[in-house]
Amino acid sequence: MAGSTTAERGERQQESSGPPPLLRSRRARLRAIVLLGLALVFLGIPTAWLFYGSDWLRAEQVSVSGTRVLTPAQVESAAEVPLGKPLISVDTGAIETRLRRKLPRIDAVDVVRSWPHGIDLKVVERTPVLIVHKGGKFVEVDDEGVRFATVSEAPKGVPALELTLSRSGSAAASLRRFGESRLVREAVGVARAVPAAVARETRTVKVRSYDDISLELRDGRTVLWGSSEKGAAKARTLTALMKATPEAGYFDVSVPTAPASSGS
Repeated sequence: MAGSTTAERGERQQESSGPPPLLRSRRARLRAIVLLGLALVFLGIPTAWLFYGSDWLRAEQVSVSGTRVLTPAQVESAAEVPLGKPLISVDTGAIETRLRRKLPRIDAVDVVRSWPHGIDLKVVERTPVLIVHKGGKFVEVDDEGVRFATVSEAPKGVPALELTLSRSGSAAASLRRFGESRLVREAVGVARAVPAAVARETRTVKVRSYDDISLELRDGRTVLWGSSEKGAAKARTLTALMKATPEAGYFDVSVPTAPASSGS
């Protein structure tokens, strides 16, 4: 009987040695993936239960920080944090939206989960730079020109905004071109640019038109500021002019390169 050929012996050796290395490697990777998936499933079930089903990580308390005029109780009430709900499922974005809508005095708020049981509300309130008299009360205006609150008592040290917008002549043209809201923002820009020493003495910011904004000081002096443009230059000029002519009652820095003062 003839012996087996070389080719036949090679085929028998390959069959006895098992599948090729590449195939074995793929099978090993597949087994590893399956085992990893099973492990994640079994580990994930208790983890999901911990966050969503247990009583260990639920919203049970609310803390408020950063308030000045508002009270923590007002903020907490407006936030409507769903106490007793799993902490991980509390919609922090919805809380922020509610607070901004219900409390316009809030300029910014950060809602943070404080594990294991808390929600922290970190509030930044708007600061008034002007007030507007309205029906015996006062509307507060912030540094962006936003009218955010009506109060019964004027905040100390905040000047009043007086809009004396004529319906005829150049003032009427300014009103038509810019609108009242823009003119209010111009007044805010002036109030922010005024030197600190003058700002403390400012009683009223008067707006007649875009480029006719003036300040009335508590001691009766007047400053013609013009528009809000070149605010820093006007502030420097006014400071120097008041030092040079301390007895003057009227200062004009509407053109900062050509200031003037008069009266006593």
